[in-house]
Amino acid sequence: MRWMLVLLLLLGVPAAPAWAREPHRTVEEARTRMEYHLREVNQLSEHFESLMQKDCPHFDSPGEWTSYLDTEVERVVTLVAHLEQAWVEAKATGDDEVRRTAKAPRKRVDQARALLDKLQGCAQDNGAQISQATLWRRIEREVPRRQAEIALPQ
Repeated sequence: MRWMLVLLLLLGVPAAPAWAREPHRTVEEARTRMEYHLREVNQLSEHFESLMQKDCPHFDSPGEWTSYLDTEVERVVTLVAHLEQAWVEAKATGDDEVRRTAKAPRKRVDQARALLDKLQGCAQDNGAQISQATLWRRIEREVPRRQAEIALPQ
């Protein structure tokens, strides 16, 4: 009896109503919404690129360093949230070009990882230590909330 229940559950998942998976935005509407998020990603990426080219900032106190670090981590959270939301918007249409365009900037996450590498070195220069693993867990935890904040109204 149990195996039949498992079988029904397994077969029922692929048989979910097609309308639940169907795109629900026009190509132009999805593209416009996605492009908004990608513009935000580009602005944040420019900021990160400039940080990567500069020397580490030095602060007089650990509190100032922590404040600076928190600000940069919040920017990373926002970047990742915009990347995720661009993909959500692109999935709302069946257009492959819109979806490819939304996926292309995912390399920006690597840029954020490189920034965290640099910030780890900067922390040591400022007499502090950071754990990249802890920062990434924080980022992953905060992205859904930020994504909800930045999502365009329906």
